Amino acid sequence: MASKKYLLLAGAMSLLAASSGFAQVTPSSYDALDSSKVPAKRMAQQNSFVNHQSNFPAKPRSMWELGFHGGLHLISGTVSPTPGFGGGISLRKALGHTFSLRAEYTGSFDYGQDIKLKPSQRGGGVNPWAATAAKNNGMIVPNYKTATHALSLDAIVSLSNIMFYKAEPKVNWYVLAGYTLAMIDVDVDALGANGQGYDYSGINFGGKRKDIKDALKNLQDKKYESNAPSQGNRIAIGRKDDNQLLRHALDLGTGVAFKVSNRFNIGIEEKVTMPFDAYLDGYAGPGGSTKDFFSYTSVRLNFNLGNSSKRVQPLWWINPLEYAYSELSSPRHMKLPTPVLPDADGDGVTDQFDREPNTPAGAPVDVHGVAKDTDGDGVPDYKDKQLITPTYCQPVDADGVGKCPDPECCKNVKPACASLVLPSVSFKGSSTKVSNDMEAVLSSVANTLRSNPECNVLVTGHAGAKGKKGGVDLSSRRVDAVIDYLADKQGIDRGRFIKQNTPGESGTVDLAPAN
Repeated sequence: MASKKYLLLAGAMSLLAASSGFAQVTPSSYDALDSSKVPAKRMAQQNSFVNHQSNFPAKPRSMWELGFHGGLHLISGTVSPTPGFGGGISLRKALGHTFSLRAEYTGSFDYGQDIKLKPSQRGGGVNPWAATAAKNNGMIVPNYKTATHALSLDAIVSLSNIMFYKAEPKVNWYVLAGYTLAMIDVDVDALGANGQGYDYSGINFGGKRKDIKDALKNLQDKKYESNAPSQGNRIAIGRKDDNQLLRHALDLGTGVAFKVSNRFNIGIEEKVTMPFDAYLDGYAGPGGSTKDFFSYTSVRLNFNLGNSSKRVQPLWWINPLEYAYSELSSPRHMKLPTPVLPDADGDGVTDQFDREPNTPAGAPVDVHGVAKDTDGDGVPDYKDKQLITPTYCQPVDADGVGKCPDPECCKNVKPACASLVLPSVSFKGSSTKVSNDMEAVLSSVANTLRSNPECNVLVTGHAGAKGKKGGVDLSSRRVDAVIDYLADKQGIDRGRFIKQNTPGESGTVDLAPAN
């Protein structure tokens, strides 16, 4: 019988494992930052956590688990058991991620049939075996039918939900221990239809087991009409008055549950209930010292109860490390310090990206940490004494000062005008608008021209490489932009400007004295 029981258990577990492999399980609904699932009595702790005053979030509300169970029920005792069955209902609540409590009702019918003659338990007229024992020189063949109502309260410890390498468990192993109050009605088939004991003299108890079982089956009527012997507490509940045993018992067990969805799981459980009583099978054995116990192998269908918008799954289905690992991967709540990156020259560009790591303090640099050279004359701005040197005045000396040649058109200019040095105006990209920086440069040019009213100005644009499309137009518009600014914004007479476009690549418009 034990081998069949374990074969059934192995088959059921294989079926459940296969079903869980095809289960579509959505990610956990648990979020430590979600205060909507925290009860009011723990909201103070949650607020402290959210505001970085505490390292630990409050425990959220979790769903209850309603279970229905049924399976193979046996009594391990003096008499050999035959298959019985049990079933019932349970309600389970999480105390934390590891511990939970489960209240459960189990009703069961257990059967047993010995196949050997044994000495009778003598007890006068109250002994149900008295009639049959009298026919067989004080010998009997024990059998029983035991009906039980059991209420239990078990503490359950989950073993597999705290995982370091997976976000959420799909299988939950657990062990349990607890207390049971059982009402047990034990009856025996001691009398035949005529009210007399069975005559076993025609059965060869030395033969084959199958032959003995068949002979007993044909002889007995299986009506279990007699109360079995019992010791201790009795109450008038059950089919026969004064036959119900009221017993306290210890539970021990283990089980595994397979998650099918966030609302449903299927489990297999083995539970042993020990009332420490020798009469669960109606026969105490020689001396009455054998203690019987119940063995219950069940399949369990479990449903999670509760509003998912206000409650998370039962906590034994949630890995408490999931939130901590998610914070390490993608911080949402973690307070991160401002990164400090080395910048040896203090120019605002970190050493990792600084192409000129030894720029003098205070020197203006570009995004790559290289000292700026506004006029492109090869002398950085922090050394350049002539910040904007016209391109036709280059190359320059060590201080960035260039020597400007006299233009062909202006070689006969008056000495007073010939001595003037006028800057170039820079444009970015394909822009034709005078920038704010260049407006300041042209303002200084206007002041110079007001101080030298006899001097005219040659405004030279650069049309780009020969044949380059659009170059002449761009150059002309830039020249016009410079003249418009000096005439319209600074009040310089337009008649003093001479326009000129020359070949060559440049983003500047050059200004030079001319008459």
